[in-house]
Amino acid sequence: MLKSLARPLLRPATTSADFDFLMGIWRVQHRFRVRRLAACNDWIAFEGTCAARKILGGVGNTDENDISMPGGRYTAMSLRLWDAERERWTIHWLDSRRPGAMAPEVCGSFARRPDGPFGVFYGDDVLDGAAICVRYIWSRITEEGARWEQAFSADEGTSWETNWYMDFMRL
Repeated sequence: MLKSLARPLLRPATTSADFDFLMGIWRVQHRFRVRRLAACNDWIAFEGTCAARKILGGVGNTDENDISMPGGRYTAMSLRLWDAERERWTIHWLDSRRPGAMAPEVCGSFARRPDGPFGVFYGDDVLDGAAICVRYIWSRITEEGARWEQAFSADEGTSWETNWYMDFMRL
């Protein structure tokens, strides 16, 4: 499904240090679309925390998230692995709402833009029985904060609907 998205959108400037900005402890403000790919403009906001650290001598990292979503708290983690040969990251997501299941991976890289580092990652998934494309974007990266967003596409990446923002503030 992602063949149309295989071409790089940005000139890569990727290294195994791309996620160094994320290492540490964060307060996270979440903004989450209530229903995805359903013409829904209702959002909920909630807070959480995130603690990120390097693993495998710096060629990977993980973070643990405590998420206080309305209706219930859950924990989750990301696992990011650097592939030096392909010059790209692979990202995996796991959470306590679906123990034993790992979300399909997304892959991508960072580029340098005038406003700072910018990371784009793509993958495939299924939503309500239909194949979709998934995109993660990392932006607004500084020493004190960053933004992550997730978007879905039901038309192989022609159009995207952002459904989740996470704004990170360093503690």
